[in-house]
Amino acid sequence: MNVCVVILAAGRGKRMMSSKPKVLHLILGKPMIQYTIDAVKELRPRKIIIVVNSGAEEVKKQISNSHVSFVFQKELLGTGNALLGAKKELTDINDNTIIVLNGDSPLITSKTLKELLKNHRHSKNDLSFLSFIDESLSGYGRILRDERGRVSSIVEDKHATLSEKRKAKELNAGVYAMQPELLNYIGSLRVHRSSGEYYLTDLIEMLSKNGKKIEAYRCPTEDVRGVNTREDVSQVTEILNMRNISRLMKNGVTFIDPKRAIVHSSVSIGRDTVVYPDTFIEGRTSIGKECIIYPGVRIYESKLGNRVTIKDNTLIELSNIKEGSTIGPFAHLRPHNNIGRNVKIGNFVELKKSIVGDGTKAQHLSYLGDAIIGEDVNIGAGTITCNYDGIKKHTTVIGSGVFLGSDSQLIAPVEIGKGAYVAAGTTVTKNVPSHALAIGRVKQENIKDWAIKKQLKVQS
Repeated sequence: MNVCVVILAAGRGKRMMSSKPKVLHLILGKPMIQYTIDAVKELRPRKIIIVVNSGAEEVKKQISNSHVSFVFQKELLGTGNALLGAKKELTDINDNTIIVLNGDSPLITSKTLKELLKNHRHSKNDLSFLSFIDESLSGYGRILRDERGRVSSIVEDKHATLSEKRKAKELNAGVYAMQPELLNYIGSLRVHRSSGEYYLTDLIEMLSKNGKKIEAYRCPTEDVRGVNTREDVSQVTEILNMRNISRLMKNGVTFIDPKRAIVHSSVSIGRDTVVYPDTFIEGRTSIGKECIIYPGVRIYESKLGNRVTIKDNTLIELSNIKEGSTIGPFAHLRPHNNIGRNVKIGNFVELKKSIVGDGTKAQHLSYLGDAIIGEDVNIGAGTITCNYDGIKKHTTVIGSGVFLGSDSQLIAPVEIGKGAYVAAGTTVTKNVPSHALAIGRVKQENIKDWAIKKQLKVQS
């Protein structure tokens, strides 16, 4: 599209009351500025330039993209000064249109930007920008027009008179498309005495007086509202979350109560899956078709096959679950588990870095860490793989068809052979051969009338 993009991200964001750069505050798992970058990437720009100041190194660390370059704004002297600093990165761009926008506007969409570019080029404007009307918002520049309806200037909200505020209801969204030769005017901007800043918006009046063709194009408020406070973060998060959920519902996913689910933009969910309230589906999570995700579930960076059921109050992290399996309620899959088909992981079962074969069942009260478990294994209640010796972790291998009785402790490293049985209450300290029965209990002894004698002793 012959586009170069400048993202203004140098502001400290004082109203956020945070030591973290404003543009790095997370919204649904992504830094705020990443939403802007993702939107402009759809334009396939020749360059993306980010102007930074506060927390510059932290911003650079978070943004890993070979097409992005950074310009450091030494002093925070306003948006006009920020674009002037980016000018050195915009040499030899010929007929490329320059898009300028803010890094704290995560609602901007590639569709809106493409429409702005289309209008800008079709009308052969020197400068085009986005505007909106919303009397509930404050702090945005007011667009002033002449008697013929042409854009004449933009006055910042804090400098606007009451008369200008009453008359000018059209607000500046802070997203511009301009021809490269207009950069020559940036150095002529004058500092505002009251703020000590150079305003990019003053460029509008300057260009208007020089006969340049300028136009503002209306867009929905939802696409361009910025973030300045924690309250803004909350409101923007709600909008982005509903966008994600609406996209999934259009593709055949049922949300019982969309307002009570949190879904990241990188999540994919298959048709006829049902998601109950109070669920969190985060990161690059993929959920298959005809799954059921019950209330209180959090799934992070995981892959679920078709017809998987996740029961109430279950946490799943960085794990893969194949089709037909049931997890929960109250289960915890810590990172790096691979669960086979038609597996049942039940109440208060915790897994960590384990492989579980098809058809295996661990229904209650067990810890399975660093384990390789075969197919059709029955894991009794209270089973523990004792994987840590205080220095390093060890692996437990359980063959297919094994039956583990309740309250079994498997002291790793240890291997239970195919088809073996482990009696309830056994502590396994050495390998169990295939098809053997392992029993490791203290011999039971019953002392006759012990309780009566104890009671008599207490009474005396």
